[in-house]
Amino acid sequence: MVLVVCRRFTGSFCGTSPCSSLIKHHRNKNLPSQTYEDCALTAKKISTDSRMAATLKLFKLLKYQASCNPFVYHAAQSLAYWNMENSTQHRRQNIIAPEHESSCHPARKVKSIGGTTLSQRIFTTSSPHLGLEVSEASTLPSSTMHPGSGATRVGEEDVEVFDSFAGIRVFLKLRPEYQLHSYNRSEPCQPLSASEGELILHKVTVYQNKLQPEVIANYFYKLSSLPAEQHSVLLSSNSFALLCQLSMKNIQLFDTSDLISILKAFVDLRTPLPPAMLDVFETRFCHQVWEMSLDQLLLVADLWRNLGRRVPRFLKIFFSYLNLHWQELSLSQLIHLIYIIGENRQAPPDLMQKLESLILKYVDLVNLEEVGTICLGFFKSSSSLSEFVMRKIGDLACANMGHLSSHTLVHMLKMFRFTHVDHVDFMRQFGEIAPQRIPSLGVQGVMHLTLACSALRILDERVMNAVAASLPPRVAHCRSKDVAKILWSFGTLNYKPPNTEEFYSSLINEIHRKMPEFYQYPEHLLTCLIGLAFSEYFPAEFINVALSSGFVKLAQERSKFELTKELYTLDGTVAIECPDYKGSRLNSHLQQEASAKLWDLASKDMRSKPEFLETLYLLETMLGGPQYVKHHMILPHTRSSDLEVQLDTNMKPIPFNSEVTPTEDAARLQFKQVGVSLTDDLVSRLLKGKAKRCFQGETELETGQPPMELRKKTAIALVDSDCNVTDRLGDVGTIGLRPLAHKQPPLVKLAIQFTNRNQYCYGSRDLLGLHNMKRRQLAQVGYRVVELPHWEWLPLLKRTRLEKLAYLHEKVFTSAL
Repeated sequence: MVLVVCRRFTGSFCGTSPCSSLIKHHRNKNLPSQTYEDCALTAKKISTDSRMAATLKLFKLLKYQASCNPFVYHAAQSLAYWNMENSTQHRRQNIIAPEHESSCHPARKVKSIGGTTLSQRIFTTSSPHLGLEVSEASTLPSSTMHPGSGATRVGEEDVEVFDSFAGIRVFLKLRPEYQLHSYNRSEPCQPLSASEGELILHKVTVYQNKLQPEVIANYFYKLSSLPAEQHSVLLSSNSFALLCQLSMKNIQLFDTSDLISILKAFVDLRTPLPPAMLDVFETRFCHQVWEMSLDQLLLVADLWRNLGRRVPRFLKIFFSYLNLHWQELSLSQLIHLIYIIGENRQAPPDLMQKLESLILKYVDLVNLEEVGTICLGFFKSSSSLSEFVMRKIGDLACANMGHLSSHTLVHMLKMFRFTHVDHVDFMRQFGEIAPQRIPSLGVQGVMHLTLACSALRILDERVMNAVAASLPPRVAHCRSKDVAKILWSFGTLNYKPPNTEEFYSSLINEIHRKMPEFYQYPEHLLTCLIGLAFSEYFPAEFINVALSSGFVKLAQERSKFELTKELYTLDGTVAIECPDYKGSRLNSHLQQEASAKLWDLASKDMRSKPEFLETLYLLETMLGGPQYVKHHMILPHTRSSDLEVQLDTNMKPIPFNSEVTPTEDAARLQFKQVGVSLTDDLVSRLLKGKAKRCFQGETELETGQPPMELRKKTAIALVDSDCNVTDRLGDVGTIGLRPLAHKQPPLVKLAIQFTNRNQYCYGSRDLLGLHNMKRRQLAQVGYRVVELPHWEWLPLLKRTRLEKLAYLHEKVFTSAL
């Protein structure tokens, strides 16, 4: 292969400084208005990466030589660009990481290590351009730095400090078999002396054209054994850059063991390497998948995880391999695979079903930490487990709940929340041990415990009181997501703890301090405000922000969720419960759009339930026809429908539902003072004799309507009664006959609700927050709620029609009194 040597000149890459490029990039990310700039563009976002300088030097030096291999040359050309992009991505991941249980924390203090100094430079090379460019953070002890997490406090006992990388890898220490397919970078190794490192780099420079692939791999392995404080110096070396270039040029010549050895070296260096260079290695591993063993494949996947890099191409091929070889997985391989799947947030559904069958095969052999790993892996990959498997997992935990680690407990609760499996014994024991553990659990863990309780509708006052008591002193450690989910959970369970004022005031104050985060994640602010609304708290300042046109636009563009329904729920709630509110409101277009979507979902849901259809039919039969009952959303923003009935001053139903009459028929029914007189004889003939028994006087009406049309409409008003035609028609005279209209305003408006168990806390008759708020608002707009509770109505559906009608009659007319 021909090697093209390119001379390079001193100076900045592309004639620009790295810092100015980075700041320009963030300026382009500004939010639409000044208000959002002030909140979203923080100093943290535009600060340069602490490791950028040394890494940038390596990226520049990799351009020193260019191979004729187009892919490698392209990789080298893009390294400097990728440096800038990677530094931005690292900060973005640190912001997004809390969504995925990262240990990065906005409110966390970082211990200053400013006094640390680098040791003297130990390498000498032939390059005249070699310099040392490192910053303070490059000297952080390696034990404090992990993929996906920032620097954490060193030597401090703090429940908020949790290494999310190491913490969930505890299971790898439980069986010796894990050592065959995982990498423990904390294992001691023979350190490389300064003189040996200098000699290796000298050999790379002198023998660059003669180095064999196995020698290159060996050099990487040895250099990665240098003391951690010298890694940044190594990365800024011209000779090391040349070694990286040689590895990419000879990538096709490495065998599997050499590739794995180099990947291990990358992990041990513990400093970000050029993404384009890692792309080359990922591509090579993709070509090797079908020639590797399961242990090797798992080890490679684990090494990529140690690097903090997602490798979707490699995993896609790996999963294809597993679809054919899944039955060969041992217990340790299965657990480790589930961990890798969870950390990469992806897996084919058919593969996950196969893995579930293996879980059942090994379920009696796994320990509790491994059970926690299974739950977390399936949860993170959004893969469900069957109810049978979840009950087996719950049984395992219940057998030894006292020895269950707090983080494993959290992982299990995440999966119970995801699958909505109600393991009563597990939740009972959880309620006994959780209050004692909550003070020693980080706020992210506390959030997940609370959220699991609300998702499973389990109100355990011991747990909720412990959460409420422990949170105010450490609320500053909450992310915006934690504040949102905790407020949502308390609101959903409709529970106010003993320290309600302290609890809510601390969280509301934290919303104010976390506003920059809420502009990054607008869905969290809406979750906060709706959760507060459930509990009857309405902070006007934040509501005004959330419903402003700028924030609405931001929510629609930035969030990965569809937030129109949330905005509509908040807007509708404010309209009813905050009559003095003068702030921003949702525009009418969005209101109509959200209302239409919610009605479409609610109507389809209710009309797919046979028990609801029977209820509607029986009410229509009892009251006299469909014109006396209306199925609609009285309060559309509350996301559920009701059956409305109106009664007049005589406690008789009003035929108010004009929607059951076609428009053209209603037009024909308008009577005018011209046409044929309606005599007793005509009425008698039209009503087949019923009018003679019901009408005692003579009524003369002039109408131009054909008799058959009148007959159809009049029959509607008479179908529900034997002799109450006069009552139904009211003052029939020259004004005209309106069988579906009523001049007198209703005395009582009833909202008949067909409820189910999911609207109540588990095992109780206490309404959840949304449904309690709906009833509160129905009362405020003048409705009386008639509840058909599931514990009464569902059993009654199996009884006779007469019993059901009697029950409905009592519910409707007793409620109106």
